[in-house]
Amino acid sequence: MHKTLGTHNYYVYILTNKKKTVLYTGFTNELKNRLYFHQNPEANSKAFTTKYRCYYLVYFEHYQDAETGIDREKEIKGWTRAKKDALINEFNPQWRFLNDEIQD
Repeated sequence: MHKTLGTHNYYVYILTNKKKTVLYTGFTNELKNRLYFHQNPEANSKAFTTKYRCYYLVYFEHYQDAETGIDREKEIKGWTRAKKDALINEFNPQWRFLNDEIQD
């Protein structure tokens, strides 16, 4: 079954660790589920988010077009830490962990 035009949901997101020293930028079509899998990795996972304990959502953007979202993820990944910090500061000045605010 295909979704109708305009009903797709894609997210570019940034996670950090508890001390906010590491950033991870990702892309998904189900943000709440993806956050769950970051927080509950498979045993012996060698994933970046597992290794550095990046489980805390501090930034996200919503898109209805996958290609646009993927392009944005790549753009942000290429930025310096300072530029990413500025993006997060504008969106979430206190760097609150937003995990529990994400709806299905």
